[in-house]
Amino acid sequence: MSEILDNKEAKKEILKDLLKQIHAGKKVEELKEQFKEVLSNLSPLEIPLIEQELVKEGISTKEIAKMCDIHVELFRQAISGGLDLSLIPAGHPLHTLYLENDQITRDAELLSLYANSLASLEEEGKRQEMLISLRDLANELKEIGQTHYAREEMLLFPYLERRGITAVPTVLWTKHDENRYAIRGLARLLSQETELGWTEFIERIKRRVESVVTGLIDMVFRENNIFYPAVYALLSEGEWVAIKQQEKIFGYYKLAPEEKWQPSSRPIQPYEISGAISAEQILSLPAEVQMALRGQRLEPDRLSPKKEGDIEIEFGYLSAREISEIFKALPLEISFIDQDDRVKFFSKNHQIFARSPSILGRPVQLCHPPKSVYLVDRILKAFKEGRRNLAEFWLNLGNRMIYIRYFPVRDDQGEYLGTIEVVQDITDIKKLEGEKRLLDWK
Repeated sequence: MSEILDNKEAKKEILKDLLKQIHAGKKVEELKEQFKEVLSNLSPLEIPLIEQELVKEGISTKEIAKMCDIHVELFRQAISGGLDLSLIPAGHPLHTLYLENDQITRDAELLSLYANSLASLEEEGKRQEMLISLRDLANELKEIGQTHYAREEMLLFPYLERRGITAVPTVLWTKHDENRYAIRGLARLLSQETELGWTEFIERIKRRVESVVTGLIDMVFRENNIFYPAVYALLSEGEWVAIKQQEKIFGYYKLAPEEKWQPSSRPIQPYEISGAISAEQILSLPAEVQMALRGQRLEPDRLSPKKEGDIEIEFGYLSAREISEIFKALPLEISFIDQDDRVKFFSKNHQIFARSPSILGRPVQLCHPPKSVYLVDRILKAFKEGRRNLAEFWLNLGNRMIYIRYFPVRDDQGEYLGTIEVVQDITDIKKLEGEKRLLDWK
């Protein structure tokens, strides 16, 4: 059979025959080895061309999709960069990223299949059914940027940047954004069916889908073959532990990781490492990364976010001076009443209602007109009992709209610590329309 596979047309015919056997009722598992021999000689971008011919011959897209998992498995093996996924424990962040890339590859292939199938359909009912499948899948693909790409950008890139490697993350992030833009563009195009003639609509979809699929597969190749082997060689177990602890903030693309990986190392954040890369580590990196670093002088980032005298808060470090100036800079009026109902703090700038230091330590009830004290007590009682998490009011002062909100402040155990009042002039905010994504400074 290997001699026959040297002929591209013959490979196509063999693949068609295998899929027709599935169509006739044969199980995929029985044909798996034959599938592998054929698919190992085809790229993800060649498969949809064959699939389009099969659709024309009456095989449904659902049946054709059955071979995607085999193809994805082979594709990953071909571009794993020498890393054996079976040696990386399930639940390890890198294992999860590889599995997500399998799903991305599968969805990219399905996207191409759906687009080519749509182009070959003539019956209106089937066209609309396929169009719905395309729209659903395009919307699902948006989640790649929100989950898979975002985790890499926010959790992995900082460890490379700390070591002085900034070019690789910059290139990858640029490519991520190109894919995000292409997917959003496809989703918009798929909603314009009634605005374009069917022929033009189909041609635009095919071009846009080709762009999306090429971008997604290219990124899978870059990650599996270059980026993942690089971070695998550089990051310690403690760094991976820290990444694992933060993954759920961004979520995952169409999977829930297993929890088999149970390391004992202490989590290490990027700012805790020295940043230096040894010559041995550089030699362990993929050749493409070594080439990218050749001639560059790696300058590790050694600055620490924690300075002498800083106060450690839940997510970060701030000096008393920074805290004071942050509250001044916020375009809000903020006051804090402690658990004894005493005014303990108020911000200085952007005041809408006059405040003076004489109110510090004063019972908050006495800071309000007698006629409104019952409202103050009602709000504080509800907050202390845990029955409410917000009280809000808005009013007009001259030609300005003022928004006033009260929030209970509780610790992680739910203990009531006090109430924060936020007063904001929202007059100009209410006038906002559309979007502003560019800086308009002159």
